[in-house]
Amino acid sequence: MDFSYILNSSRPLKEKLKSFGFIEADGFLCLKKKIASGEFYTKITLSEKSVSAEVFETLTDEKYVLFDVKSASGAFVGQIRTEVQQLIDEIRKNCFDSQNIRQQYVDFLHSEFSAPGDTPWSDEGDFTSSVYRCPNGKWFALVMKIKFKNLGFESDEPVWAVNLKADAKAISELTDKKSIFPAYHMNKKYWITVLLTSVTDYTQLCELTRKSYELVFEKK
Repeated sequence: MDFSYILNSSRPLKEKLKSFGFIEADGFLCLKKKIASGEFYTKITLSEKSVSAEVFETLTDEKYVLFDVKSASGAFVGQIRTEVQQLIDEIRKNCFDSQNIRQQYVDFLHSEFSAPGDTPWSDEGDFTSSVYRCPNGKWFALVMKIKFKNLGFESDEPVWAVNLKADAKAISELTDKKSIFPAYHMNKKYWITVLLTSVTDYTQLCELTRKSYELVFEKK
């Protein structure tokens, strides 16, 4: 099962991973942990670009394939998935830097552009948004809480992000799909979505925001 979305919101801390029990081999960090009262074990594999988990029977080392079948249901497979998710959450809490940079970024919007932000839409559920406008009334930044699945991942986990206008010719080079993505809920030819997480290059984020302001404010 793929948990790579973690790398879009958190930075792995190698020494802490090793202290947790991960072993380095062939460019990967791997952890084996018994689950389901020892009848099964999970293997967590971490690389620069991915985090994955597999489940095996302890006695036979045979892979428990139902763990990876999305449509598979039932009490036992549900228990296995819950235990693996709990382990992933524990690893993330103890071995990753998951700093949220939303407030730092909002402070930048206030100080750099004198843009207080407003909320033109009624928030529903986990969706929260605020719009930052140029003096001409057009918005150049939309700060929002979305879910990773809105960016193409399987996870329902929420994440803070911002939609910015960008040079159409540069968008294909900008969108690394790690911290910068084709725009969520906007015209992907002119807009991008940038995560407000610790994996994001904050200096680049600020430059992209200034460019968005330019592109929006220069329009008559």
